[in-house]
Amino acid sequence: MRIGRIQVRNQDIFDPTNPRERNWLFNLANTLHIRTRAHVVERALLFKPGEVVSARLIEESERLLRSSQYFYDAEFRPLAVRDGEVDILVVTRDTWSLDVGASAGRSGGANSSGLHLKDYNVFGTGTTLGISRTTNVDRSGTEIQFSNERAFGTWASVDLRHATNSDGRRDAASIARPFYALDTRWATGLSAVRDDRIDAQYDGGRIVSQYRHRTRQGEVFGGWSDGWVQGWVLRTSVGLTYQRDAYESADGLLAPQGLPADQKVVAPFLRWQWIEDAYSRQVNRNLIGRPEFFALGQTATLQLGWASERFGSTRNALLYSGRIADGFEPAPRQTLMASASLDGEASSAGLQRQHLRLQAQYYLPRSTHRLFYASAAYDQLTRPDGTDTLQLGGDNGLRGYPLRYQNGHRRALFTVEERFYTDLYLWELFRFGGAAFLDVGRAWGGADAGASTSSSSSSTGWLGNLGAGLRIVSTRTAFSNVLHVDLAFPVNAGPDVKKVQFLIKSRASF
Repeated sequence: MRIGRIQVRNQDIFDPTNPRERNWLFNLANTLHIRTRAHVVERALLFKPGEVVSARLIEESERLLRSSQYFYDAEFRPLAVRDGEVDILVVTRDTWSLDVGASAGRSGGANSSGLHLKDYNVFGTGTTLGISRTTNVDRSGTEIQFSNERAFGTWASVDLRHATNSDGRRDAASIARPFYALDTRWATGLSAVRDDRIDAQYDGGRIVSQYRHRTRQGEVFGGWSDGWVQGWVLRTSVGLTYQRDAYESADGLLAPQGLPADQKVVAPFLRWQWIEDAYSRQVNRNLIGRPEFFALGQTATLQLGWASERFGSTRNALLYSGRIADGFEPAPRQTLMASASLDGEASSAGLQRQHLRLQAQYYLPRSTHRLFYASAAYDQLTRPDGTDTLQLGGDNGLRGYPLRYQNGHRRALFTVEERFYTDLYLWELFRFGGAAFLDVGRAWGGADAGASTSSSSSSTGWLGNLGAGLRIVSTRTAFSNVLHVDLAFPVNAGPDVKKVQFLIKSRASF
């Protein structure tokens, strides 16, 4: 059976017959709302009229459409079946692609704020154009962004960014034709980044030294694949990577003892990727009331490169990086996601700059409105540069403590949550949920282990906190982040830690 006609229909997310949607708020929303044009949808589909129908391609097209920020929902319906052909109706619901506003947050005892004007779907073309001004504990700056995942009416992706910051500037550019689908046969691309910033080292949540870090990065690659073969995909890529890091003292700032030496890496590489085609569609996991896709198949990536002094590298070294992940359903409706990654370099001096990361996440629905969530993560650095460290605090998982409160060459973090999803749908704009949580973690090891300048020994031992908070998701905006409003209470904290931490933060998940 082949695909016949393909019809695309935008289903308005507003109901003009509903009196609640005829007030000034919804009139304003309709003014800001930019509808996605049908040709944008058609370009994202993996099938065309006259081609043999495939349930797999229809399901993957749905995942691709749902991954676009300017779609709230996407549904594929068979319209008619006749003479060996099936007509397909694609129904989409748009979000407000125009994002105008201000933001404010607080985590780990530090405040952040921002102003932004960004459209994720300019004139229905799928182009993102925006400008933002942000202020956080590290720096303040202004960033301009231009990007398009379907540039020139193709699968080419273009991304351009420029940021002027209080401590330097950052420029990034990339253009690529990626492996956009499981059956994609080739890919190519190039990218470049220039970054100039002030980095800081922390101890007990306080800055103890700062230094200037200049980075230049670039990569060019080309890849090929036989596509989808009996549920599996194998991809091979070759390329060249470039990275240069320079470190120096900054005027008026206390530098750390012994900055790492400047480094340069120029390395050709080979990359392999394996993907198993197995996905599960779930609701009320990391978002509220919006479908999510979990990759339950095995995925693995391995990259090997050779940095040579002949190419201009600082030293000869084998560069390696790899990641493996898998998803499981131990019992009906339960989901377990696990992953492991390892990257570093091997030379005549042995293993250096190696980072091992292990992670697992477990989801157990108790009802349609409740879910038990647990996660565990472990990181370990082996012979890192002098300034490399693993940090733990209120900004990265330990919500009851100041940001970057502990640091070391090893880090462990365990979290359990009881999540609640409500049917409250305020003004048909916001969905609400909540969570009660427990965090336990520690960062330790390294040359400075146990040498904390903090007034409390708690900055070197195991830490824990209890807490609860509110979760708010906007269903109409393209960015679909989850706003966290939390109160966290540290357990057995020292006198240098407040007994209550108030956090407001926007995150990508629950």
